[in-house]
Amino acid sequence: MAISKLLPLLLLLISTSTSTADQCASPKSSVSSDLPLFHIYGKCSPFASSTPAPSSWFDTVHLKMAREDSARVSYLSSLVVKKKGPTSVPVASGQQLMQTANYVLRARLGTPAQTMYMVVDTSSDSAWVPCSGCAGCAGSTIFSPSNSTTYASMDCGAAQCASVHGQACTSGPSPCTFGQSYGGDSFTATLSQDSLTMAGDVIPTYSFGCLTSVTGGGFIPPQGLLGLGRGPMSLLSQTSPLYSGVFSYCLPSFKSYYFSGSLRLGPLGQPKLIHTTPLLRNPHRPSLYYVNLTSVSVGRVRVPVPASSFSFDPATGAGTVVDSGTVISRFVQPAYEAIRDEFRKQVGAGTYSSLGAYDTCFPATAETAAPTITLHLEGLDLALPTENTLIHSSATPIACLAMAAAPNNVNAVLNVIANLQQQNYRVLFDVTNSRVGFAREICG
Repeated sequence: MAISKLLPLLLLLISTSTSTADQCASPKSSVSSDLPLFHIYGKCSPFASSTPAPSSWFDTVHLKMAREDSARVSYLSSLVVKKKGPTSVPVASGQQLMQTANYVLRARLGTPAQTMYMVVDTSSDSAWVPCSGCAGCAGSTIFSPSNSTTYASMDCGAAQCASVHGQACTSGPSPCTFGQSYGGDSFTATLSQDSLTMAGDVIPTYSFGCLTSVTGGGFIPPQGLLGLGRGPMSLLSQTSPLYSGVFSYCLPSFKSYYFSGSLRLGPLGQPKLIHTTPLLRNPHRPSLYYVNLTSVSVGRVRVPVPASSFSFDPATGAGTVVDSGTVISRFVQPAYEAIRDEFRKQVGAGTYSSLGAYDTCFPATAETAAPTITLHLEGLDLALPTENTLIHSSATPIACLAMAAAPNNVNAVLNVIANLQQQNYRVLFDVTNSRVGFAREICG
């Protein structure tokens, strides 16, 4: 399978080295855990051979990413409904990311350190990597446990084994093994611990799944996965003394070809002046970052939307989440149609066309009439600049509203504030103080 198909569209790269080109140099920062962020198809990407020509940038970045979004949103929606059984989230609970793996973290695992590229997801908890001897693993980077002097498999009696739904001990101690299925794909893994290094920080006994077999059609990211959710097996939970349950990221605009932003771990260096909204908790899906979206304005018009479209309901999973892995914001059908219709009315283009996931495309000459869309969250109003609401075709002079309806299925109860709408904002996740914040910042 080609690298361009396997690798995600956005690259989160931790590195101690810097590019010789000034544009690709890591930003100077006094914060030790301030990590550079690159677009995988951008000029600074180490996967430069996959960089598309400027003429195909729209098709590669916007159309492909938005097309894959539907699968991710459908999977997110399927997970938020109330289910019987434990509420702890198993390893690979971030399977929704297997549909659209947007960010990759370059970390170092083991002693001596082995470089691993791990998909990062704010809507999942645990970590796993492809390990040597894994049957069916297709990644270009494979972790070798035998080459690490600090590696250890975890016993079936360990508390973490129950959290990943591992096999209980029956006739004596044995390694904790577990399996996970996803559509036509599945994998098995051994729960393990080893030293994880990110930037200058070392987590000496990080728990993760060491993949032993993978089967299916290629939905499972070959790079592995690192969860930034807030469940018991997440990075934040395992590093609570180090990062105090706090991280933020700043995603540059897609217009920035060099696409250099940052992920910041821990409270040090986070913005002092930032507007925040309460972080809500769904006990049936504790990893997701739910917020209270109360309404949406298009221009000066508060769009009439049924209250049920935005209401938070843990029993059904309804509500709104902030997610790094979804590309364009999705709203349940009644809400999206109301937003879209008011937007079309104010643009006044007359005729609108569809393009991929976008159903409101119009001549770029009418763009000056495009109104500001404001997301009204509890405690703050998030007014989205034009670059966060419109995308443009490089082949034809058209602009499209960069939002869409949630997939129409029985679990379509979830609204998602996606990464395109978060661009050029410092987005703060403060689990300790139960809040999510947004501060305007030019990320590139």
